[in-house]
Amino acid sequence: METSDALEAVLEVTTILDTLAIPYLVGGSLASSLHGVPRSTEDADLVVELEPAKIEPLVKALQETFYIDEERVRDAVRRRASFNIIRLTGIFKIDLFVLPDTPGSRLEMERRQVVDLGDPERSIFVASAEDTVVQKLHWYRLGRGISERQWRDALGVLRVQKGRLDLDYLRETAVRLEVEGLLERALREAE
Repeated sequence: METSDALEAVLEVTTILDTLAIPYLVGGSLASSLHGVPRSTEDADLVVELEPAKIEPLVKALQETFYIDEERVRDAVRRRASFNIIRLTGIFKIDLFVLPDTPGSRLEMERRQVVDLGDPERSIFVASAEDTVVQKLHWYRLGRGISERQWRDALGVLRVQKGRLDLDYLRETAVRLEVEGLLERALREAE
């Protein structure tokens, strides 16, 4: 799916999250496309700070446009895991990751950035460029270094954001996620 189509599906969800006052950030390939080199994507990733009291309103708001299983949502919130929703038209999947209760995850949510999509009514919260790079390297490592897409996404952000990145934060976060060697390699390659 093209980035613009993915973005439209995500905007439907983020508008509802904003209305329900559920903090979120867009991560994954969509975040790397917004911070770096745009590419098509097959799904979207959001991190949500979803409390049990907001589950039912969220399900009701999404169910007209998306397939959503309330029990899976409840289970994901209980376990601080993930669940997905599928857009009924155009069949597009969005994975929602319940914010883990860790200092690093809370910091990532605090550091999220508003990305203006050209219209004040159309803006979204996106993981910072630094967090996007480190998460891409983390997933690259988890995939045993096989996913060239994850690597290219990280390099794309590093190249496009060159000179604007908080390198100290980037390196601290890389240590926490055990990707410091990959980060140094990526920084060299991005030159």
